[in-house]
Amino acid sequence: MQRISPFLDRRSLLIAASSSLAWPFANLQMAEAADRRVTTPAYPFQLGVASGDPAPDGVVIWTRLAPEPLLGGGMSDEDVRVRWQVATDEKMANVVRKGVATATQDWGHSVHVEVQGLQSDRTYWYQFAAAGETSPVGRTRTTPAGDAMPHDLRFAFASCQHYEYGYFNALRHLAAEDLHVVVHLGDYIYEGAAIENRPRQHNGPEIVSLDDYRNRYALYRSDPDLQAAHAAFPWLVTWDDHEFDNNYADDLSEEANVSPLKFLQRRAAAYQAFYEHMPLRRVHLPHGPMMSLYRNVTYGRLAQFAVLDTRQYRSDQPCNDGNQPPCKAVFDPAATLLGNVQEKWLCDGLTASPARWNILAQQVMMARVDRLPGDAVAWSMDQWAGYDVNRKRLLQFMADNKIANPLVLTGDIHTNWVNDLKVDFDQENSPTVATEFVGTSVSSGGDGSEKRNDTDGVLAENPFVKFYNAERGYVRCHATPTQWQTDFRVVPIVTQPESPVITRASFVVENGRAGAQPA
Repeated sequence: MQRISPFLDRRSLLIAASSSLAWPFANLQMAEAADRRVTTPAYPFQLGVASGDPAPDGVVIWTRLAPEPLLGGGMSDEDVRVRWQVATDEKMANVVRKGVATATQDWGHSVHVEVQGLQSDRTYWYQFAAAGETSPVGRTRTTPAGDAMPHDLRFAFASCQHYEYGYFNALRHLAAEDLHVVVHLGDYIYEGAAIENRPRQHNGPEIVSLDDYRNRYALYRSDPDLQAAHAAFPWLVTWDDHEFDNNYADDLSEEANVSPLKFLQRRAAAYQAFYEHMPLRRVHLPHGPMMSLYRNVTYGRLAQFAVLDTRQYRSDQPCNDGNQPPCKAVFDPAATLLGNVQEKWLCDGLTASPARWNILAQQVMMARVDRLPGDAVAWSMDQWAGYDVNRKRLLQFMADNKIANPLVLTGDIHTNWVNDLKVDFDQENSPTVATEFVGTSVSSGGDGSEKRNDTDGVLAENPFVKFYNAERGYVRCHATPTQWQTDFRVVPIVTQPESPVITRASFVVENGRAGAQPA
């Protein structure tokens, strides 16, 4: 990968860069109580509602006022009072929490309310009101108490939803599932310019400014299937690269002629727009081109999600990126995907975790897959394979500290995989340390297929791979104290706005036994 030249040290650069759902509208009295002095040119809740980062006593609820979503939002420069309420029923009759938030111009008139004082492990509904209008009603759920052992956890994970390649049919089916939470592993938007002759089209050229990013998020957020999935469940979100720029690594662009200062200014715009459109807590508020996103979310003693960031702190991809024979830089002990601070945080959290299932929600494949059949070898340098010492160190840590049932959830590569994770992939009999489930794309790549032409050779070369599939869809997981089941839910068609959903394969992991087996 060609990179920008380090004209300034990283610290100086960072400092410089810093200088319509079908659910009924309910409780119309709420709208009357809102600040009616504010008027908008159209309905202000066109981007829907969302919730996220649930806790035993609360959750984040989100909306953004955008009467003209694709034109910067269409709001005036003034701040706007937004009323919110949370109820125990969908009709919003039994309100248990309510208040007023301020949607500011500086943050795109987005609203992030950290609701507290709720009961654990319970479903709630929520709604906003502003400018004489009420939002759709959203549904959310708190997590179990920290010392509880719930009988199960049901969730789905997804990634890579390229608007131009097709429709979000997978998300329509996901919204109809019976789940506690949804995990999104990144590539929520794509930054590229509009391309003709695709099923749908981006709005404008490649995005670089804050207004550009806001309009691109608004385009994606206007999709009814994405809105439905957000309104149905709380989400845990992280990013990959396309929320900012393809294959970036820390403050390094993949393009050689990019000004370091402009690159970090663009990153600041991308990070701000990400925060503005996600149900995130104030602790994740970006500061220029820096935004702390990694965090733990627990479901009692049953499961702990370590939500990771493998982009912001990583070293440069080695060997000119892509699928390459391993070069010397692959084995650099200082190379990192997580950064030293995040890696220590992760290991400390795994050691202290009381959870039966310890889940790493992250972006790029951890299994070291040889991409070429025969004697030739090629690894993906953008994945954990390109950071071999870091990968081995983390898996060895899990083995040495006997971390309970580690599971890795991965997105990024638009295909489904099931991998047994080993410290030493060169030894076929090396013990399995963890299990990796890789989810395909929602739409990126267009209509998929069960296999690709090179599948058999790749599988033969990598016996730790238990399943491979190249269709579109999402992954559904069901955890109990004794067993984990993963279902690969696929949609054969995304280039048209209708498709059935099929469970293509299911795998189980038994408590205390690493490795996946067909269900």
